[in-house]
Amino acid sequence: MNKLQAMATFVRIVETRSFTRAAESLGVPRSSVTTTLKQLEAHLGTPLLRRSTRSLNLTEPGALYYERCRSILADIAATEGEIASSAAAPKGRVRVDMPGALARAVLVPRLTEFERQYPDIELILGLSDRPADLIYDGIDCAIRSGELSDSALVARRIGLLQWITCASPLYLKTHGEPRSVQDLSAHLAVNYLSGTTGRPLDWRFNVDGEAVCVPMASRFSVNETEAYIHCALEGLGMVQLSELIVKPYLATGRLKEVLAHQRTKPMPVSIVYPYSRQTSAAVQCFVGWVADIFGDSGGTAQAASPRSRNTGSRQQPGDQSSSSGASKSSDAFSARIRRSTK
Repeated sequence: MNKLQAMATFVRIVETRSFTRAAESLGVPRSSVTTTLKQLEAHLGTPLLRRSTRSLNLTEPGALYYERCRSILADIAATEGEIASSAAAPKGRVRVDMPGALARAVLVPRLTEFERQYPDIELILGLSDRPADLIYDGIDCAIRSGELSDSALVARRIGLLQWITCASPLYLKTHGEPRSVQDLSAHLAVNYLSGTTGRPLDWRFNVDGEAVCVPMASRFSVNETEAYIHCALEGLGMVQLSELIVKPYLATGRLKEVLAHQRTKPMPVSIVYPYSRQTSAAVQCFVGWVADIFGDSGGTAQAASPRSRNTGSRQQPGDQSSSSGASKSSDAFSARIRRSTK
């Protein structure tokens, strides 16, 4: 007796409530269905069905066996479907959430490449400096910068970003150029407001090998990266943000880096997504593609380890803290992380 075939036959009898209809749907003679059930009951040593001329009813062992068989057969079908999907060209819709400035600097210029490589995947990009709730908003994955904590999302660290302090030539002509962190008390900043707390973020520097947080005086505060950059271009104060984002302005001289010798350590950038036993092939393809293009970008300070457990918290202009998700172990190419509390 083929046990798997017997289980499928038994389930079909129960669901059709008829030996004849079960045989027709399976494409076998009615006698084969009857024989298979008798062999199954003999093997298990108990009746599974109460038969009469008008009805079929499950016995107590039969009801238990039916539920288990249905679950086993569903798992087998799901596994076969996943394998078939992985062998076929990935397709479907992927909803992504990420900071707009980071998207414009790294991802958007490479979208034609993604289209050529995955013509059947549709991308929906949500660009904002404010973090979205991946579960509530139905988002498949998000790109976050900074250390992440307090979340049970799956993450893959894809690179490192170097934060720098810079100002416009107009500001430096008016206020002079700071030579050390101690000089900052005589300077003005444009402060960036946290997307989660609404409070200005501390400015961070490396002084003699130690991280130092400096609160900065400011007449202007914003919560969006493009506005933050334009405030700096207008000479309203110094700013601190990713070198990758301001690289074009540094190249043209519209902004100038200051205190380069006291840069803070590079910040990680990660792609995060809710844990799921059936993460779609389309999402997996996008995750891998983003990791590849970010590694190619000149904005990464260095190649980052593909697996890491992040600790602590830090939010910067263009950063979005990760949102809630299901707490599970990570898949083969990912690591567990925690959400930023900033």
